[in-house]
Parts: sequence; structure tokens; C-alpha cells
Amino acid sequence: YGCLKQPENWLPPPQEIRKLKALLQHRDSLLNDKQRIENRLSALKSTTAPEEILTSLESIERNLKDELARIERLIAEHIDKHLRLKNDLKLLKSIDGVGEQIGWNMLAIIRGNNFRSAEQVAAYLGVIPVERRSGTSVCGRARLSKIGPPGIRAKLYMGAIAAISWNSHVRGLYERLRLKGKAKMVAIGAAMRKLVHLCYGVLHTQQPYDKNHGAVAG
Repeated sequence: YGCLKQPENWLPPPQEIRKLKALLQHRDSLLNDKQRIENRLSALKSTTAPEEILTSLESIERNLKDELARIERLIAEHIDKHLRLKNDLKLLKSIDGVGEQIGWNMLAIIRGNNFRSAEQVAAYLGVIPVERRSGTSVCGRARLSKIGPPGIRAKLYMGAIAAISWNSHVRGLYERLRLKGKAKMVAIGAAMRKLVHLCYGVLHTQQPYDKNHGAVAG
């Protein structure tokens, strides 16, 4: 398992990938700040909080929305001016269920690490199943390891939900597992792994996703 989690012969990613990762991390930080302010506003609106405090928080919320939009424009412009990043994002978005947000993050993760297989990427992201054990006994259902970055895992979850509706191969996998009696979350976890494998596949082969064959074209 350690071999899956840690890519061998690590090399530093190129500057354009380092910048992309930094921009995405900053975007996530702004999203967290925005969510915190929105939660506080929601809680205070049901109290007798002074109007000045509500006005201040609403101003902060507007500023965060504006800054998020600006950072997202910078991310899109950064990718657009680097041909390889632009082409890679196009390949990722050829997969039904992979939109811009997942595409940005998977691009940074896969190109920012020396992964040798899709299994390594899935292990890094914490979307491989692990068994819960007590001594030598297996306890309950297997669950996702959840050892990787939680932000992208949350995005993959939403992508998997969309892919179950729109991607025939992901939907087929999900339905087969449900027919076998697997729990809903187990089947969704498998759909998340399928998306990771497809993302790695299109970048590794440099061929777009072929919805007629469930793999890559060519």
C-alpha cells in the first residue's frame, strides 16, 4: 500500500503546475472563509444582533465573492496560456461527470506528482476501500480510506453523482454494484474511483474519453 501512496523517484513539478496548485489552494481558502461568513450571517439573522454587524458581514461576503470570481478568472487564464495545461483540461472535460472544478484539481494533482498508475492516484486521494479490523477480525463494511486531501474528494463525490446520471459506464458500474447488494455509499465510492481512473487515463494516453467504449479514443 505504501508503494501506491508514495510515487517513486519524485521530481519537483514545473513552475506552471506549482502556480496552478497555489491558486487552487487560495481559492479553497477563500471558499472556506465565505462559508464561515455565510454560516455566521445565517446564525445572527435569527438573533437581535446589531444591524451594523450584519452590514459588516454582508460586506465581507460580497468582497469574498468578488475575490473568488477574480481568482477563478486567474486560474482559467493561467491554464489557457500554457498549451499543455489547456489541452490536458480539454481531455479531462471530455469525461462525462468532470467539469471545470474537478478538471482544475485533477490536472494539478496528476501533473503535480509522479504517479505511475491510476491506482496510485486513487490511493493518494483516499478513494480506495479499506476494511475496518479489530485484531484479526474484519468489522463491518469496507469504507473509503479518506487519507488524501478532503477538498478534491468532496468534488469527486459530486462528480460521481453527476456521472451516475450522465456517464453510461459509471452508471453501469454503480448499478451492477447495487444489484449485488452493495451499499449506496460503497457504489458511489466505486464511481469516484472510476472517475479518477478515467482522468488518469486520458492524461496518460493524451486521448479524449470515448463514451462508446468507456475508455479513451484511439
